[in-house]
Amino acid sequence: HRRQRMSMREHTKISPDTRRKVRKRDKGCCILCGRPWYLECAHYISRAQGGLGVEENIVTLCWMCHHTYDQTTKRAEYRKYIRAYLQSKYPGWDENSLIYRKGQ
Repeated sequence: HRRQRMSMREHTKISPDTRRKVRKRDKGCCILCGRPWYLECAHYISRAQGGLGVEENIVTLCWMCHHTYDQTTKRAEYRKYIRAYLQSKYPGWDENSLIYRKGQ
């Protein structure tokens, strides 16, 4: 058999299993504002930047916080908080390991 290589798109996609694990880890609430409704899984390192669809790179955000994170000047502020949150959940967390690298 010849092993098929997964594309960046496949590596950055969030699987249903990862979504469930992240929601459970985040206690079914937005990690920024605490809302328990209109929740979405968001990449810390964006898919456009090659951010992998793994638990260590995904957080639960409500649609409003997700929009603010992705589309406004508050991104840097939110990013610091999300980084600290993920570091608290995963000892040895390293954001450099969360980026798709072709051939790996």
